[in-house]
Amino acid sequence: MKNFIFLLVLLFIVACTKAQTKYNDYPIKAINIKNVVLTDSFWLPKIKVIQDTTIPYAFDKCSKEGRMESFLIAGGMKKGTVRGKMPWDDSDLYKIIEGASYSLISNPNPVLHAYLDSIIAIIKIGQEKDGYITTWMTIDPTISPADWYKPAGKRWAGESASHELYNSGHLFEAASAHYIATGKRNFLDIAIKNADLLVATFGPGKLQIPPGHQIVETGLIKLYLITKNEKYLELSKLYLDWRGDSMTHQLYGSSNQDHLPVVKQEEVVGHAVRAVYMYAGMTDIAAIYKDPAYLNATHKLWENMVNRKMYITGGIGSRHEGEAFGDNYELPNLTAYNETCAAIGSVYWNHRLFLLTGESKYYDIIERTLYNGLLAGISLNGNKFFYPNPLESDAKYTFNHGSCTRQSWFECSCCPTNLIRFLPSIPRLVYATHENDLYINLFMSNQAKLTVGDTKVEVKQQTGYPWNGQVNIEVNPEKTAAFTLKVRIPGWAVNKPVPGTLYQYIGKNTGIMNLKINGKNENLTMNNGYLEIKRNWSKGDKIEWSVPMNVRRVITNEKVQSNKDLVALEYGPIVYCTEQIDNTGQLSEMTIHDNDEFFVENKNILSNQVNILKGNIAGLKETDKPVFIPYYTWSNRGVGKMKVWLSRKVE
Repeated sequence: MKNFIFLLVLLFIVACTKAQTKYNDYPIKAINIKNVVLTDSFWLPKIKVIQDTTIPYAFDKCSKEGRMESFLIAGGMKKGTVRGKMPWDDSDLYKIIEGASYSLISNPNPVLHAYLDSIIAIIKIGQEKDGYITTWMTIDPTISPADWYKPAGKRWAGESASHELYNSGHLFEAASAHYIATGKRNFLDIAIKNADLLVATFGPGKLQIPPGHQIVETGLIKLYLITKNEKYLELSKLYLDWRGDSMTHQLYGSSNQDHLPVVKQEEVVGHAVRAVYMYAGMTDIAAIYKDPAYLNATHKLWENMVNRKMYITGGIGSRHEGEAFGDNYELPNLTAYNETCAAIGSVYWNHRLFLLTGESKYYDIIERTLYNGLLAGISLNGNKFFYPNPLESDAKYTFNHGSCTRQSWFECSCCPTNLIRFLPSIPRLVYATHENDLYINLFMSNQAKLTVGDTKVEVKQQTGYPWNGQVNIEVNPEKTAAFTLKVRIPGWAVNKPVPGTLYQYIGKNTGIMNLKINGKNENLTMNNGYLEIKRNWSKGDKIEWSVPMNVRRVITNEKVQSNKDLVALEYGPIVYCTEQIDNTGQLSEMTIHDNDEFFVENKNILSNQVNILKGNIAGLKETDKPVFIPYYTWSNRGVGKMKVWLSRKVE
């Protein structure tokens, strides 16, 4: 009998071991967000604006629009018809919960914590007994909240536009964040119940259709990582495998990236947000399955986006029609779309590509997007937003869904709520580890606790970035240990605004990077975009690293017709623009000469201290000295013209 019991235990151990090793993980590990505490003068105030202003503001908007009430109506607790404007209205509530959950990690708030529990209880009421949860479908499957979507009258029948799986995806993402932040299962259990329904509904011999709007793929993988339920992972891959497969469903077309199998797609096309969410899911599959076809496809898609379809701000998606990528090198400025959600999706995707490869070029895109195309989406006071982010405004063209300036909200509120879910999660992007390597990828003041190899290490970072290039790092291992510190060298610091050939600087960066360790000058060892410092580290070791910042002129690949004979200005990672409120005369008549001089000043814009640029422009009077402000700050002081790209006079 004892031998039999021993055999059973042995078989159980073997089975568990096989289950643990059946699938892989990313080779590089991001640091748990709980272990990074920001003290940064740039990013921390922006996160506090989200916490103090944007989260309560958005919850109030959702309440007034009936988002919470929809769940009560769906669950029979109240009488009523379909509320809200869009089929994905449920998802915006999930995204606010996700951002609020990340906020609780850095800023514990018992009132917010209790409020989230009350909202989650309301959401649970709207979930059907079998786990289904999309309120407008439950309330009345024959009535759509949107005029453009004609419901088919039953679940999943109109998935190309119904956003049922999109709602599920954001539910999974939010529930995972809430569980990580609080350890509570009240929201996670709702998500698991819905995920189990998807597993029972979709698969070989069952429904074989991909989501119309991607994100359920990454959401399922988040649940898999928490629950270790491999069925979630396998369904995520099936959703991707079915895309472009006309044997399983009637194809949705290129707008939904459903024109070819994903492993055969080489050009980024269609709705930009859908695309980058899908590419993030593909990268997850490439890492977890070690699938070379998926990996090869993600690399080709990234190369196409970065070399042919990305704006200098990191924004993507040039066309208002379809919120879509345009043709190669189609990058208009006045009519640029550059949806805020697409910028966020690009960061998610590039972060995964880094975790898979360890290549610094992905963080060059992340940094450029963070400080420019993404951050521009929210006002400095946290309650006005851009849906699209053009690189030029004539103060007439109503690019922002009916307005030529920021709006307080949108009928489709995906961008404000996406900013809420993203910005509080920024600390997880700063560090990463791989075996005996510690990566420092972003520069912001913080204190972090992490493990390198088998050594626990505390890292302190102090910097005035992005306004200056001085970064001080203190390394405190629990015991003296040998490991390699890899500090990312920003592309702009080595004369490359972006990886590839789409943009380039005029002239060279002046100044020299300098490294000191414990007060002593050290030679720089640079490898694949990183400053590598390999040594035996002891408590209190201090690194002083300085990167020279200069005003840089950027020009575009000649194949981009919209930027022919134009130039843009940068300082460090920041893209600059001219705004009418700071400049007399016509911005369109301003010409930048190659030998014009620029200098940096500090300026207060609505209580935000920023570096501005001023220029001595040939042909202009001293009183007409132009002012350039960080692109992300524009349209905070009223309606006016704006330009990133200005006429260039070659000297």
